[in-house]
Amino acid sequence: MWSVGSRALFQREILRFVRRPKNTFMPPAITNVLYFAVFGVILGGRIDQIAGFDYILFILPGLVVLGTISNAFENASFSIFHGRWNEYIHETLTSPLSYAEMVVAYVAASAVRGIIVGVIIAIVGRLFVPISLENGLYLVTIMATISVLFAGFGIIGGLVARDFDDLTVMNQFILRPLVFFGAVFYSLEMLDPIWQQVSLLNPMVLMVDGVRYGLLGYSDLAAIGPSAYADYVPLASLAALIGVTTLVVLLDIYLFKIGYGLTD
Repeated sequence: MWSVGSRALFQREILRFVRRPKNTFMPPAITNVLYFAVFGVILGGRIDQIAGFDYILFILPGLVVLGTISNAFENASFSIFHGRWNEYIHETLTSPLSYAEMVVAYVAASAVRGIIVGVIIAIVGRLFVPISLENGLYLVTIMATISVLFAGFGIIGGLVARDFDDLTVMNQFILRPLVFFGAVFYSLEMLDPIWQQVSLLNPMVLMVDGVRYGLLGYSDLAAIGPSAYADYVPLASLAALIGVTTLVVLLDIYLFKIGYGLTD
């Protein structure tokens, strides 16, 4: 699944966004400087600690998730759609690569972009507040998982989209609102029990909570659930995300196999 051809496709996709840092890396860095300055420093100075953490530190994991999944999704969806729009994706389809190799290359490159942006956001956050890495292995695993997951969703978005406006709608009006309501700027403990249960319907809660657990060692989901199962909540969340990610990547391979959206 990782042949010379898939490595070449992976390298091409990496070079596509690495060569344009002003379009790929600078915008999220500048945007998050504003987030930390406004929400963290100005607003955070008027807010008491949340779950024992300074407000600016508490919101950091959510902003990392937002940047990571948005860029992983955007990279995959734009690459697939742009290839369809300009018809150069046909060259990839007629290559000796298997469909699995094609999908793995696109997904891996997009996941790399998502992780790089997530690291950039964490570095920006470090300029405003000290960061301690509590569960490093867990953090690396869940970051890789959510990056691959939304790279996989990005491929689906790139196949479904009929114009560039569709890509903007998916990213700006679906992904971002879900993240903002995924306990980025607040703790689930602050909500009434009924709204805590409603929040659990938002899958972004698992991702934000997982990254927060990896960075800070604190889990909202464990705090609002039965104490007897608190230690298992982060692992259960990670297992669920890995399962969904596997299904999404398999769906990508199937869509490539049947040529959905690739040939008009």
